[in-house]
Parts: sequence; C-alpha cells; structure tokens
Amino acid sequence: MKLYYAPGACSLADRIALHEAKIAAEFEKVDLRSKTTETGVDFTVVNPKGYVPLLVLNDGESVTENIAVLSWIASQAPELVPAGSLGATRLLEALAFISTEIHKAFKPFYTRDASDAEKARAGTVITRRLEILAAGFTGPYLLGSRFTVADAYLFVMLTWTCKFGVSVPDVLALYFERVKARDSVRRALAEEGLTEAREPSLAQA
Repeated sequence: MKLYYAPGACSLADRIALHEAKIAAEFEKVDLRSKTTETGVDFTVVNPKGYVPLLVLNDGESVTENIAVLSWIASQAPELVPAGSLGATRLLEALAFISTEIHKAFKPFYTRDASDAEKARAGTVITRRLEILAAGFTGPYLLGSRFTVADAYLFVMLTWTCKFGVSVPDVLALYFERVKARDSVRRALAEEGLTEAREPSLAQA
C-alpha cells in the first residue's frame, strides 16, 4: 500500500489515520508544482487529477479524494468511526463539511494572485465555519469521546489556520493541542518535517 502525499497538505490527515489504524504503508512525496514524485515519476500518469492524496491499495486499486481515502481507512478500523447507529453517517457528515466548507475556503491563501482583501474575507469565512464545529463539541474530539478520521482532517485544517494566521475558537485551540499530543500525530508530523506546528490564534470575542 502506498500513499502519495505532499508535506503539510490534506494528505497529512490520511497519514495520521493510517498510523491510528496501524495500517502499514509506504509514502511517496509529490512536488505539486512540477507534478513529479520523489522517485521521478510523472504524478499525472499515476493520478490524472494531479493532486494528493492518492492511496494505492495492496491489490493495485487506487483511491483519490480525502473523504474517500479517510472513509476507506475508517472501514478498515472501526475504532476510528463514532459509536452508535448513526456513527458512519455522522462521520461522513463531518468529513463533507470539513472538505467542502472549510478546506475549500482556504483557496485564496493558495492562489498566487489573490488579494489581501480576498484572503481576509476567506479567513473570516473559515473562522465562522470553525465556530459551527466548536459549538457542537460534546467531548474531547469532534464527534464525541472517540478519535475518528474526521479529527485527523480537522487537525490538518487547524495547522493551516496557524500557517495563514486565521483565528479559531478557543475550544479548537485546546483541541489542537490535545490532538497534536497523540502518538500518531506526532509521528506523522515528524515524518513530514512539520514538528514546529504551532498553536492556532484565538478568535476575538
């Protein structure tokens, strides 16, 4: 099994989830600008979409898109799915919200010609959407008492708020430190050379 990744990209969530699930995998770094892998392979041949994550399973099947990759990992490790009859549904709900409403909102920060005003507006949107998640916390993790693959994804989004100076609710600042202390997260950050991931900025009351 192999995960194609870029350091600090959303694929970091998949690395964390694989470690949590104790699923052995190889990891191959991708230069997203040149679209080549660290072994010199044209990444667009491996994945015509040209972006990470890409998970190649042991049988040769490939899975793309973070929601799909994280869902597959969760299917192999039921402990990474919330408990209860609606556990799998709640997980999908959380992954979809993080992907479409938070992840996507960071686009101006990764667009070279985006203006400061566009980035400021994006930051405000991201903070408001994080406040929605913060308001629903009922335990130490996003979906209650159990760490799930959605926590791996949300953690990566919070590292991006650190990088771009986007404010987060205090509940999520504490959550960030809690998740960062997990062995799987510490290992994944070290493997990608991201051990300096710092605490998010608090949202103003």
